[in-house]
Amino acid sequence: MKIKQVLEALEQFAPLPLQESWDNAGLQIGLTEAEVSGALLCLDVTEQIVREAVERGCNLVVSHHPLLFRGLKQVADLNDVQRTVRQAIKHDVCIVSLHTNMDNARGGVNWKIAEKLGLSDVAFFQQKTVGDIVCGSGVTGLMPQPLDARSFVEKVKQTFGVACAHCNELLQRPIAKVAICGGAGDFLLDDAIRCGADAFITGEMHYHQYFGHEQKIQICVIGHYESEQFTSEIFRDIINEKCPGVRTLITETNTNPIHYY
Repeated sequence: MKIKQVLEALEQFAPLPLQESWDNAGLQIGLTEAEVSGALLCLDVTEQIVREAVERGCNLVVSHHPLLFRGLKQVADLNDVQRTVRQAIKHDVCIVSLHTNMDNARGGVNWKIAEKLGLSDVAFFQQKTVGDIVCGSGVTGLMPQPLDARSFVEKVKQTFGVACAHCNELLQRPIAKVAICGGAGDFLLDDAIRCGADAFITGEMHYHQYFGHEQKIQICVIGHYESEQFTSEIFRDIINEKCPGVRTLITETNTNPIHYY
C-alpha cells in the first residue's frame, strides 16, 4: 500500500478544511507514492522520532503536532526543526500531521479524552459547520457517576498519569457534566461555563484566567502533552481499519519538553 493511501484514510477521518486558519496540517515532508513499510505514530516530530522510525523500519511518521508551522528559509543544522527535516529527507521518511483538523473532528482528540474518562452523551459544545461537516473545538460528556471535586481531580490525574493538576478552588457541588479541550484550550473556558459544565479539562491555561470563576466551574489543567498523549491511538485505529496490513507502531519516545522535578 502506498503512503498516499494512508494519508487519504487519515484525512477522510479529519479533513484538512477542519483545521484552523493558522495551522499547517497535512503532508510535511516526503513522497507519498512510496510503498509504506510501517507507520510510527506520535505527538511531536523530533530528531529522536525520525531515528526511531528508521530503527523500527518505518518510512512514515504520523504526528499530531506539525513539524513545519512556518516556511523554512534554509535547511541546515541551526535548530531542531532544520535538523529533523534533514534527517527525514536523508532517510526517505515521510512525515504527515493531523493537528487542529483532528482536534475539531468528530471522534478526534477531545472524544478520545472523553473515552478515557468513561464519559457518556459526548457532544460538541462549540459546534460549527465546515462545508457539510459538523465539527467543533471542544466536547462535553457526563461522568459515569457524579463525583466530589477532589475525587474528580484524582480520577483525572490517575487517568492521564499526572502527578499534579492546576486547579482553581475546589467546587462545592458534585461534578457530573464535563467540558474538554485538549492542548491549549483556555479560549473555551467561558463557553464551558455557558453550556453548564461542572468542570473543564484542558492542557494549558493562562494564569489570569483562573480568577473569577470560583464555584462556577472546576478548572483542571493537566499539561499539553498529557492531555493529548492518546492521540496516537486514534491514528492507529484509523489505519488498522482503513489500511489493513499496514504496520502501525506507537512511539516509545516521550517527546514532552516539560519536566517536573
